[in-house]
Amino acid sequence: MFAVYASSFAPRDAADPLAGLVVGERPDPVAPEGWTTVTVKAASLNHHDLWSLQGVGLREEALPMILGCDAAGLDEEGNEVVVHAVVSSPDWTGDETLDPRRSLLSERHQGTFADKVVVPTRNVVAKPASMSFAEAACLPTAWLTAYRMLFTQGNLKPGDTVLVQGAGGGVATALITLARAGGLTVLATSRDEAKRARALEIGAHEVFESGARLPVKVDAVMETVGRATWSHSIRSLRPGGKIVISGTTSGPQLDDAELTRIFFLQLQVIGSTMGTRDELASLVRLLDATGTRPLVDRTIAMEDAREGFKAMAEGDLFGKIVFTR
Repeated sequence: MFAVYASSFAPRDAADPLAGLVVGERPDPVAPEGWTTVTVKAASLNHHDLWSLQGVGLREEALPMILGCDAAGLDEEGNEVVVHAVVSSPDWTGDETLDPRRSLLSERHQGTFADKVVVPTRNVVAKPASMSFAEAACLPTAWLTAYRMLFTQGNLKPGDTVLVQGAGGGVATALITLARAGGLTVLATSRDEAKRARALEIGAHEVFESGARLPVKVDAVMETVGRATWSHSIRSLRPGGKIVISGTTSGPQLDDAELTRIFFLQLQVIGSTMGTRDELASLVRLLDATGTRPLVDRTIAMEDAREGFKAMAEGDLFGKIVFTR
């Protein structure tokens, strides 16, 4: 079958970070007991896929590995479905994001950038007819991460004020759109003037340059950037406020963790990773009921996947890049 896969790893400082990316053929997958085969109609690109090409979260002995965490397509009965990307242990009960042996598709199990992907049967969620395959393919990683950050870990309610750092990426755009749909007052930052303008278009009430002093202290900050925005995030919170962090795209090391401010103002620092199958189903129902839709930056034929990887590596996107079959 056709597939987009990693054949080798490129060093982080390599001139071509996509050196190990191959667009070609791989054997058809075989679904073990308790798993099912999904025919992929659309699959969205994540930073995780870029990092996989550098060996982050992926072992060399697992190569060649088909990339991709997210997909929407048809199950074995022809039903339209969304694929949940978190694969937990068969005997795990409860929140699967807490399973210490969990993984994402394309880490231990072949990913979604292919004609077909096999997943645990419990990992498929019905796709509503109101949503396109391309829109649905955006949900399992970026949009589910944003949903959990806002409404599970952040426990935010209508009327609360939230700051979203780094408008432009898939998670950040999802955070802005979902926060607005959930009745929150949404502030957003970006270094890029065009991205600030787009953030207003998709639901932010106010936008600011990165690091700018805000007119109000916020109830919560959604943090995916890390080192570059951490101090600003902490200083933007009201006493007792929350910072929910799900990523560190600018680097994990901090020059100043602002610990004094954290304990003195009794701030809460909350980690958040992906989301559960039930949360994915809730997210799908929310979008179906409200008409809110993921922002798709562009759709690209999967045969031209290298073009999408290059755009993500250069930061040339606003929203999600979706590969279609």
